[in-house]
Amino acid sequence: MAKKYWLFKSEPEAFSIDDLAKVKKTFWDGVRNYQARNFLRDEIKSGDKVLFYHSNTEPTGIFGVCEVVKDGYPDHTAFDSESHHFDPKSNPQNPTWFMVDIKLVKKFSKPVTLDEIKANPKLQNMKLLQRGNRLSIQPVTKEEYDAIVASRKLKVKQ
Repeated sequence: MAKKYWLFKSEPEAFSIDDLAKVKKTFWDGVRNYQARNFLRDEIKSGDKVLFYHSNTEPTGIFGVCEVVKDGYPDHTAFDSESHHFDPKSNPQNPTWFMVDIKLVKKFSKPVTLDEIKANPKLQNMKLLQRGNRLSIQPVTKEEYDAIVASRKLKVKQ
């Protein structure tokens, strides 16, 4: 199956790339949007590459590259009444919400800011830049992924 490319957004106060650098690998939980859930459940697979995006911070932008290391599985935080991500309507026998596991590949020494993304002609069609697109997980083309990685002159194994 062909590798896919994704952008995952997180607010640094909730979970940052520095948090990921400390733990090296984690589950990506708490997604509560049906379209993003469908990506997690049906499309995101082990080996896919992820651009780690910090939102709601200054500057906003892509702070590194990750890799999916476990395909989608039920998000257990939906069943935990103590969790911020608890969903009383979610059922363990027929789960509503899913997550994947990711690992850090490379933290950028300097983020690729939203302004840089907007200024790059190769990135003009990124979903991130489309008006009204606020999804926390969104597909990225291989060309967009390559342009981001190249902007930081990184050699990341494909």
